[in-house]
Amino acid sequence: MVGYSRVLGLLALVSGAQALQRSSLPISELKKQIREGNKLSARDVDLAALYPEYNLTTPIDHFHNDSLYEPHSDGQFNQRYWFDAQYYKPGGPVIVLFGGETDGAGRLPFLQKGIVYQLAKATNGLGVILEHRYYGSSIPTQDLSTESLRFLTTDQALADSAYFANNVKFAGLEHVDFSPKTTPWIAYGGSYAGAFVALLRKLYPDEYYGAISSSGVPEAIWDYYKYFEAAAVYGPATCVENTRKITDIVDKILIGKKGTKYVGQLKNLFGLPNITHDGDFASTINGGIYGLQSLNWDPTQSSNEFFDYCDIVSSKKLKYPKTESLRASVNELIKVAGYGREVNTLSNYVLNYVGYYLPRAASCKSANQDSCFGTYDTKFYSQDSISQSWRLWPYQYCTQWGYLQTGNVPRNELPLISRTIDLEYSSVICRDAFNLTGKADVNAINKYGGFHLSYPRLAWVDGEWDPWRAAGVHAIGLPKRESTTSEPYILISKAVHHWDENGLFPNETTAALPPAAVADAQSKEAVFVKKWVKQFQKEHGHCKN
Repeated sequence: MVGYSRVLGLLALVSGAQALQRSSLPISELKKQIREGNKLSARDVDLAALYPEYNLTTPIDHFHNDSLYEPHSDGQFNQRYWFDAQYYKPGGPVIVLFGGETDGAGRLPFLQKGIVYQLAKATNGLGVILEHRYYGSSIPTQDLSTESLRFLTTDQALADSAYFANNVKFAGLEHVDFSPKTTPWIAYGGSYAGAFVALLRKLYPDEYYGAISSSGVPEAIWDYYKYFEAAAVYGPATCVENTRKITDIVDKILIGKKGTKYVGQLKNLFGLPNITHDGDFASTINGGIYGLQSLNWDPTQSSNEFFDYCDIVSSKKLKYPKTESLRASVNELIKVAGYGREVNTLSNYVLNYVGYYLPRAASCKSANQDSCFGTYDTKFYSQDSISQSWRLWPYQYCTQWGYLQTGNVPRNELPLISRTIDLEYSSVICRDAFNLTGKADVNAINKYGGFHLSYPRLAWVDGEWDPWRAAGVHAIGLPKRESTTSEPYILISKAVHHWDENGLFPNETTAALPPAAVADAQSKEAVFVKKWVKQFQKEHGHCKN
């Protein structure tokens, strides 16, 4: 039986892969993001010993002429970074992987054996991990109040990155001139950081000679209902159809029968009678379809939960015999929702769906189920000490990026998650944590090009099955671009979220790992980056390190 701990494990895998997180996380999950000193995982402890951390003193406020940042600051903060110079030779590039919306220490595996390692080795380069302001230990303010978070914008973080390239001195290599005038700086980022490096290349072309955006999301979107497009298009057909119908049954009860006994009957089916808000209830029973993002070719970083869920909800046989006692109630709700003609077909599917989620109720040890699954808690949201790191990415998506994952598909379509998970529900954290009542200013991001962003020596690498593909240049329906050495355009077949970022030690590789499509993409990246470096050397033939 699928336990709630496994569903929560999906969230951990998403976090571990440093991917954009699910919006509308329950308070119980946000609490897990509260900083506890410098607590590291065992893996990160080992890597921290291998790669010492350094800090560059960086201005808090790069834009004293912009009223957005009033009152302005003349202060500085320590921006953390790590580097590996084992393959560096004079004339080689600096390869910088940008940390994005996470503690930068979690990126160290990519310096050890992932894409930074691969590119540095291929180009005789120096590999760097650079932490994003406010994340990890790169904190510029004394607290995380809404006023203090005014400096948490993508523009300020981009300016940090340019400042870093112009001012950093690498320990043991202080004699080497790594300035962008003499050394090609190549940026790499995945997910939010993928969009970040694309903007970096366009806005700071003199500092960053090239950039690779992996699963980048250059189009900021307030209502990101298309997050589920990949699951709908590439998921098993029966799973998609059944999930849509079951979700519609849930909505016909929660919305169509609001105020009647059937709402309580529905919640009781799942053992969740005490969840107050319908959106919280609906959100508690939709985790399986979210699992696609946690699929990875690297088995140590992957969850097969999406396909496990699909196998269960697609089975004509009853997977959970104990749910037989619920059949009469299930059949009644199917009929009340208008699916009476399909009751015999849908009955086992719905029971399997219920059985999949029943362990969630058992996982809550409190009689107050809102404490386990709720998103409404003004007292919690009012906390803004430096330890409350859960505030960071929500502040960014509430102010500039959006990506609220809703069930707001067009009315002629059935959604994969409930329509009760709408903009009002998904933005509660914006209102209660930051007193932000309007839409995010997505134009602050999209003005740079959005779906149509392009620039010389800016590469786009995406996964065919990625839920975030719909916010990038490979979005379904956009015109295909020609892939060139200057502007590579790579879609990895059957891949999900920045699959090119991971790597293996030589003794870990097999005939199947990494998959041929991933290995091919990584090989292409090494080839075009080497060509970029040669082009820089040709243009700057007089410069020698």
